[in-house]
Amino acid sequence: MNVSIEFNQYLMKEALKEAQLAFLSGEVPVGAVVAFRGEIIARAHNRVEELGMACAHAEMLAIEDASRELGNWRLSDCVLCVTLEPCSMCIGAIRLARIPLIVYGARDERLGACGSLYDLSLDPRLGSPPRVISGVQHDECVNLMKEFFKEQRKNSTKEKILDEKQPAGLIPPGFML
Repeated sequence: MNVSIEFNQYLMKEALKEAQLAFLSGEVPVGAVVAFRGEIIARAHNRVEELGMACAHAEMLAIEDASRELGNWRLSDCVLCVTLEPCSMCIGAIRLARIPLIVYGARDERLGACGSLYDLSLDPRLGSPPRVISGVQHDECVNLMKEFFKEQRKNSTKEKILDEKQPAGLIPPGFML
């Protein structure tokens, strides 16, 4: 499957829009799109916190939507574009869905399964390996993640300061024993 650099950049721009929605929702800002024959047919962002489900990663949700859109679980003519390197759960779903091309932006040294921590994309025991293109709009993807975690740390520090201002041993107002 051949796709142009321009098409990959277009897909990443759309995935970044989804990642921004995740950011605004307080989710880790990961966005994904699935394209079929040059057209985006599914888009999603992380919804782990919102749905209270560990498997509500952007890739998983986009794959689900694409399968529904095509009426088929085999996505063998599709491209998945995601802002962060897929984890082992997501690469498993990608491989099972037979997606032949994965495009991603930022590496994930902690959980990445397409070359950073593991490389399950190349394991021939899982079927035909997909082609992986990494580093597309890398800086934009990394900067969004950094900004999110910076905000998280700042908010966490504010909460800690507020907790420390509460005098020890006092029962908070409205608290019932």
